[in-house]
Order: sequence, then structure tokens, then C-alpha cells
Amino acid sequence: MKAITPAVCKAARALVGFTQPMLAEKARVGLSTIHNFEVGTSVPNLKNMTEIIFALETAGVQFIEENGGGPGVRLKKGRAKRSRSISIDKLNASNDQ
Repeated sequence: MKAITPAVCKAARALVGFTQPMLAEKARVGLSTIHNFEVGTSVPNLKNMTEIIFALETAGVQFIEENGGGPGVRLKKGRAKRSRSISIDKLNASNDQ
């Protein structure tokens, strides 16, 4: 199973400009699933994790595997960054609602 960490999920959202509610809608999971995962209180089940990853990949995220430097994200080649994106340092609960 492909899985991501809460930090990677947040970074991926920031990269494509998704709020938690936007990701929940696109992944067809509950907002609490996204929120609880990102704050570290739970891990999504296999189906929900798959849907979250698929939604982010469909938006243009490419996940970078752990390779000694840690896991990460980047935009797929040819995908422009969304103009309304949120920088990772500004990503917090206040801009998720």
C-alpha cells in the first residue's frame, strides 16, 4: 500500500492550493478524516488513504519516496502551481475552514 505522512499530506495540499474541506470533497472522505490525519490523531483506512492520494495526484502532485533525504512532494512536470495556493508556513487550522 502506498501511504503518506501527515506532513506530506499538508505539503501536497499547499502545493496545489487545497484546503482541508477541498481535499475532503475531492477525495470523497469526511473532513474529520483529513483533519484527524493531519493533526496526528488517526490514520485513514486503506480506502480513504487511497482516495486522498488519488485526489492529490489527480491535482498534479507527485509523491517522492523516502530516499535518504525523506519523503516529499512536487508538481508533476507541466503542471502550473495554482494561483490561490497557500504556502506551507501559512498552512494551519485557521485557513482550513
